[in-house]
Amino acid sequence: MTEYIALSWLDLAAASVFIALNALFSMLLSLRLERQLLIASLRMVMQLLLIGLILKTVFAVASPWLTLAVALAMTAFASREIWARQERRLRGVWGFGLGAGTMAAAGMVVTVFALTLQLEPVPWWSPRYALPLFGMILGNTMTGVSLGLDTLHGAVHRERVAIEAQLLLGRTRWQALGPVMRRALRSGFTPIINAMAATGVVSLPGMMTGQILSGVDPQEAVKYQLLVMFLIGGATGLGVMGAVIGSVWRLTDARHRLRLDRLR
Repeated sequence: MTEYIALSWLDLAAASVFIALNALFSMLLSLRLERQLLIASLRMVMQLLLIGLILKTVFAVASPWLTLAVALAMTAFASREIWARQERRLRGVWGFGLGAGTMAAAGMVVTVFALTLQLEPVPWWSPRYALPLFGMILGNTMTGVSLGLDTLHGAVHRERVAIEAQLLLGRTRWQALGPVMRRALRSGFTPIINAMAATGVVSLPGMMTGQILSGVDPQEAVKYQLLVMFLIGGATGLGVMGAVIGSVWRLTDARHRLRLDRLR
């Protein structure tokens, strides 16, 4: 088995030259993206260095409560991203809670399923397995949920007259908002469908590439990547459906009226 190739800080600095080159092109072409590009790069470096130190400590301590605390912190940051990515969002606690709740529930259910039935580490909550797996599932579910909610809320606001006309004609809220709801669901499902369709032909996923570079047999790396993609696809679907259906329920009432006053 081939040992992994250790990288030095000089290697990383050399690779970052291409980011600086892109920033230079942005300045020359007046794209005004150089500041965002450099800030994003610095933020990425700081975040990864910090998470590396945190994970090293968590792995060494191997406490279920510390593992849960880190998972909850990851969920909180992802929930904030869902909230921030919506141009129009639900008012009050629903604006933050709906996306956060559906994403967290889907991510945790799928992660626990994989840890207890497929990977079976000892103990089953081992942070070395639980946190990386939960992070991959959470990140992709976050993208699907935020796209689904943003599409739904924008479409409901834009097509409110047509929706209210159908409600006045006697249609239920599910019938009147059905086309908008299906459009939002398709939007939320699209990223993971595209990712699964391109995996292995257009791109080699990060997890599989990392395992191969570290010396793992390619066939074993493929098995792990398939498992992860199935889990991500399942969690994304559950999260998107829960968030979109929950938002449709919130934007209407028991008398089948459209309640745009609940939307910011």
